[in-house]
Amino acid sequence: MAVETTTAKTAMTATAAARGSAFLRVSIGLQTLTLFFQAVSAGLLLSTSYGETLHAVGARVTYGATMLYVLAAVLAWKPGGGSPRPILYSTGFLVLSSVQVVLGIAHVPALHVPLGVAMFGLTVLDLGRVLATTASSRA
Repeated sequence: MAVETTTAKTAMTATAAARGSAFLRVSIGLQTLTLFFQAVSAGLLLSTSYGETLHAVGARVTYGATMLYVLAAVLAWKPGGGSPRPILYSTGFLVLSSVQVVLGIAHVPALHVPLGVAMFGLTVLDLGRVLATTASSRA
């Protein structure tokens, strides 16, 4: 009876880890896509009348994607048994996103634009790390 219970718990933990890992990959991918969209809409902001609206909507979606990444990191760690390191990365992105919102509202492009570029670079690196970790754990 105890062996069956242990086997069932191990199977449930493996399933939770797989789901948490998939959710983490999707959430960091979504964050990367939304940050890329923000770069595109920033260019449109300079050249079209609707660019400001796209950039404002994109900012809200990007912030939501960043919060989703924090949630995915916590869920991949706690019930999934993964590393707590993605929580640190996702929380850092949430802080940077908050700073971006403040700089954007205050119309400080001298800091807003370079921080946006840095955030896109960091999210691409983080996406690569998550995908590489997942690929190596499957092999």
